[in-house]
Amino acid sequence: MYDKERLQSLILEKSLKFGDFTLASGKKAAYYLDCRQVTLDSVGAKLIGEGILEILQAEPPLPQAVGGMSIGADPITAAVITVAAFQNISLKGFMVRKQSKGHGTNQFVEGPVTAGDRVVIVEDVVTTGGSSLDAIERVQGVGARVEGVVAVIDRLEGGGEMFASKGYKFYSLFTVRDFGIVDNG
Repeated sequence: MYDKERLQSLILEKSLKFGDFTLASGKKAAYYLDCRQVTLDSVGAKLIGEGILEILQAEPPLPQAVGGMSIGADPITAAVITVAAFQNISLKGFMVRKQSKGHGTNQFVEGPVTAGDRVVIVEDVVTTGGSSLDAIERVQGVGARVEGVVAVIDRLEGGGEMFASKGYKFYSLFTVRDFGIVDNG
């Protein structure tokens, strides 16, 4: 069982900023969650990997792979597959590019994911769910079956509902309410 309170403290200490921000979705916000400050921290990565793996194990069977949109999902993917290895669980990772690299194999999806694999998209922060939906479309393009999305934090701004409306399960380790934020603006 992962230490949820310790991860929450790390996010509060390192990630949560207040001010005037424009999010990836284009929305304006009075707070910003810079989760890379925690996903790229050794303790934070371990806790995130443990938390997400715990969620995946609670809904058997485990997917065959996890991954998401580069760059935000890359350290999360690495954390989850590393924690899985320490628990002797076989789990593959993948990365989804925003654009194909323009040389070599010109792939949007990098890693050992193959047609028919059951996969879960991982994400640092979900607002509207747009970047996860882009990742879903790219992964489905290689024939993988997306079973759901797991985020570190849900901003509670429609992403979860959007995933549900498209038939995907959605889980998050935290919502903004866990950090005392009740106004989503």
